[in-house]
Amino acid sequence: METMHNDSKMPLRLATWNIRAGLGTDLRRDAARVLDVIGALGADIVALQEADFRLGSRPSALPQHLIARQTGLAALALQTGTDGIGWHGNAILVRSDLRLSGLDRLDLPGLEPRGAIIADLDGPAQLRLVAVHLGLLRASRRRQLDAIRDAIARRPPRPTVILGDFNEPSCRVGLGRLARSFHLLAPEPTFPSRMPWFALDRMAHSSDLSLRPLSVPLHRGAQASDHLPLLAEVHFA
Repeated sequence: METMHNDSKMPLRLATWNIRAGLGTDLRRDAARVLDVIGALGADIVALQEADFRLGSRPSALPQHLIARQTGLAALALQTGTDGIGWHGNAILVRSDLRLSGLDRLDLPGLEPRGAIIADLDGPAQLRLVAVHLGLLRASRRRQLDAIRDAIARRPPRPTVILGDFNEPSCRVGLGRLARSFHLLAPEPTFPSRMPWFALDRMAHSSDLSLRPLSVPLHRGAQASDHLPLLAEVHFA
């Protein structure tokens, strides 16, 4: 088992956001606007969904030379030989003192092509981040959550946060199997961004962590995507 060296006095700020490849609710595709919102969140780690275009070579929707300049973060190298920054559109931005020490790219079951990233991060704190974008059908989401739990269970224990676009409004019916092993952060409506009603974006954490939700002003991201960002502060036990 790994030895943890997390400093409980050094919480991390986490965010997740489905950026819809930079396409805003005004039907303008504006990467700079997306990056401005990410920078304003002040997060140490940001999981993005739909960070790459889906066609061709799947290039990044966010110019990589602008990410650090506008957010102070860097995209983890999840693939090689591609212009994209994500895996099935899942990308992870981190501050400079967090290093990638382990990586697992999952192809998830279901009718649609979906994937998840398991990234072990080392630095002032050790954290396992599981970035997901689940399917549109509940039957697929259940199979995908089972696959993610099984993949986590095969790895050495480590404080873990699962975050992303779960596409699931119900904690009881749709996410009950996840709640057996992880604590679900209280749902916060994030969709649709201009008048949020559904809590589709989620965070769940292992019992050796606690998460405190942080508010995101409605105007942050209300035009930049059809989802709002979700923001929380993670404390280590």
